[in-house]
Amino acid sequence: QVQLVESGGTLVQAGGSLRLSCAASGRSFSGYTMGWFRQAPGTEREFVATISGSGGNTNYAESVKGRFTSSRDNAKNTLYLQMNSLKADDTAVYSCAAKSGGLFLSQTATAYNYWGQGTQVIVSS
Repeated sequence: QVQLVESGGTLVQAGGSLRLSCAASGRSFSGYTMGWFRQAPGTEREFVATISGSGGNTNYAESVKGRFTSSRDNAKNTLYLQMNSLKADDTAVYSCAAKSGGLFLSQTATAYNYWGQGTQVIVSS
């Protein structure tokens, strides 16, 4: 079992940058594909990024491609999301999630077994 705790969300101006972290507890962090999802008020949860267990493969939503970068430090059991050139539309609660098996990526929320509680990002325009 994996427990996930996100941090780093805050209020930031449009055009600014922010780095989110997701600390994982439990064994074999590298054995999990990790994902970032977000949900704005009144909308459905949306895929943001996914990264393989080794960190060697990533995939991003079109809306964030070129602006967001997901990485992980398996020695520290931590997942990161570097967000640059932030826009008002990026305002949402960001959650990290873990999927058993670190080889295959997934953009589908239902594929993930474990979820964090989320961290709020507000981008002011």
